[in-house]
Amino acid sequence: MNLFTINTGYFKLDGGAMFGVVPKSIWNKINPADENNMCSWALRSLLIQDGDRLTLIDTGMGNKQSEKFFGHYYLHGDDTLEKSLATHGFTTDDITDVILTHLHFDHCGGAIIKESENYLPAFKNATYWSNERHWNWALNPNDREKASFLKENILPIQESGKLKFIETSANSFPPNIIIRQVFGHTEAMMLPQINYKGKTILYMADLLPSAGHIPLPYVMGYDMFPATTLSEKESFLTEALQNEYILFFEHDLSIECCTLQMTEKGIRLKDSFKLSDL
Repeated sequence: MNLFTINTGYFKLDGGAMFGVVPKSIWNKINPADENNMCSWALRSLLIQDGDRLTLIDTGMGNKQSEKFFGHYYLHGDDTLEKSLATHGFTTDDITDVILTHLHFDHCGGAIIKESENYLPAFKNATYWSNERHWNWALNPNDREKASFLKENILPIQESGKLKFIETSANSFPPNIIIRQVFGHTEAMMLPQINYKGKTILYMADLLPSAGHIPLPYVMGYDMFPATTLSEKESFLTEALQNEYILFFEHDLSIECCTLQMTEKGIRLKDSFKLSDL
């Protein structure tokens, strides 16, 4: 098995929304905001090469949305999904499986491309994996979350016939990958857990979007059920500390991976490093 970091660009979100009840005087030291209170965040995916399967976890937000849309989210940087794949010798046609942790636009937008007026799978040879519980949630969103679920990112996957559901909360997919589920950020978000070189790597998605969110009270304002997130964070961080997991961050601006340690303030970052350093 080989693992590759796939950088698909950067975007901006309101710093207060990203750190919830934590005061700006504190979080601004972690990820400084611009004059509009916006902070830059990574759109970092993970590519898994295992035998004849090439599995991509999340796809970034893509580039098919309107100028108005990108005026809100400020997609920037030189990285794209295609460029990052090419750096490692791959193309979108080589991908056999796409695991979508959840269907918010910044995680699944790159799964679909727009050609003329048609929305088509970006990975024409891949199976797309979600779970039925989250899929149904995304198709019938509440008013608070519906701006994150864009029909053009979701429905074309099903219409293409390439969608499959992972049925259980602890499904092995494929060997060496376990799919776990959490329910605080959104309904049934999936966290892939990967056995790699004798170590366990946990893809944190939006349960822990950055290393700056490790302290328990640092829960995003975007989370549907923040008290559930708080409980899930405590459980996963404790498990990760006890078992020496490596955490992989999707949105941290500079830190790809880290280990944890116990301090007098609770569980905190120990060592940070790039995936390629393993």
